[in-house]
Amino acid sequence: MSGPGVFITGAAAGIGRATALNFARQGYRVGAYDVDLDGLGVLRDEISERGGDVTIGALDVTDAAAWSARLREFTGAAGKLDILVNNAGVLTAGAFSDVPLPVHRQMIDINFYGALAGLHAAFPYLRDTAHAQVVNMCSASALYGQPELATYSATKFALRALTEALELEWRRYDIRVLAMWPLFVKTAMTDGVETGSTKSLGVNLSPEDVAAAVYAATHRRRRLTKVHYPVGRQTSVLAAMSQVSPNWMQRLITKVLTRT
Repeated sequence: MSGPGVFITGAAAGIGRATALNFARQGYRVGAYDVDLDGLGVLRDEISERGGDVTIGALDVTDAAAWSARLREFTGAAGKLDILVNNAGVLTAGAFSDVPLPVHRQMIDINFYGALAGLHAAFPYLRDTAHAQVVNMCSASALYGQPELATYSATKFALRALTEALELEWRRYDIRVLAMWPLFVKTAMTDGVETGSTKSLGVNLSPEDVAAAVYAATHRRRRLTKVHYPVGRQTSVLAAMSQVSPNWMQRLITKVLTRT
């Protein structure tokens, strides 16, 4: 356990998998967790074959007891955690009233409560590690509420607020908290998703694009604090416009892009 450790949720596929592979290549001890044990097994074999150090385990992020157990196993006697990546998430697109209520609840439970539970459980390990960091996987959908992605967008707004609050609150413990802001990424989550915004903007980012951005953000120390990291040119433009545009302009841009 001599190298730095990164704990990644939703690591069996997509962004989580790409992030695990990237950190393993950089010499990190990788803790890869998901409900998909078959996917994690494939990831473990790939990292191990390359000489990397990886631990896998089943983790339902809505289960606080499971969070505590997996963190305890990964950190071991040292009790240190360099980076936590809250990546696990689900998405269901469609008209708000057409999506069954339990599906709305699932998005809230996994996307927001799952990250909150992880942050709560990981805090003692982060606090006891010098220069610890948290990466919350936010979304460009948190710039303005998104039609056809209403609840998903709401969970990312909530995660944005939690990130901003803890970035200030945990600064005293030398814990850096940041949010990644990708637009649509070519993963299983977006397979078959057709909304006004996907038709207008396309699905242009790869998991590797986001993984590279996560690694860069966690290894770039800045004199001025930066909390939010847009991923890709489209998100960078939209995020910059949101900083200088009045609310009515953001609404109009969203209306045009989502074709509503």
